Amino acid sequence: MSNNTSSSEAAQDAERTNPSEYDLAPDIAARLKRNEQGLVPAIVQAESGEVLMMAWMDDHALAHSLMTRKGTYFSRSRDEYWVKGETSGNVQEVVGARLDCDGDTILLTVRQSGGACHTGDRTCFDADDLLHPQSKNPS
Repeated sequence: MSNNTSSSEAAQDAERTNPSEYDLAPDIAARLKRNEQGLVPAIVQAESGEVLMMAWMDDHALAHSLMTRKGTYFSRSRDEYWVKGETSGNVQEVVGARLDCDGDTILLTVRQSGGACHTGDRTCFDADDLLHPQSKNPS
């Protein structure tokens, strides 16, 4: 493939903004086990390993994330795609993507800018610990 073709393809990818325009590579698609809605849970972690959030992806959201390196998800409540940070500025640069051994969960590693949670918190797991203090140190 010539450099002109590669540059042309890169330019076309840059022009595509709708995640539904991205198709997942067949070898990756064949490995995914989706739920009834065609979705797969995605666990999103920082490079440090800190878990930031959980969101849902379909094939197009995953393909968009892999091709653009932007964390892209499918909102079940709004029935639409969302690219993390498009409105908040708290973008996620995807630096790694793995499929678990069962093929039913995606692990994304990201460079997070700002808070990952829609509340503005660094993670979606900043809420109170469910394990009560008296249960943490059984006597």
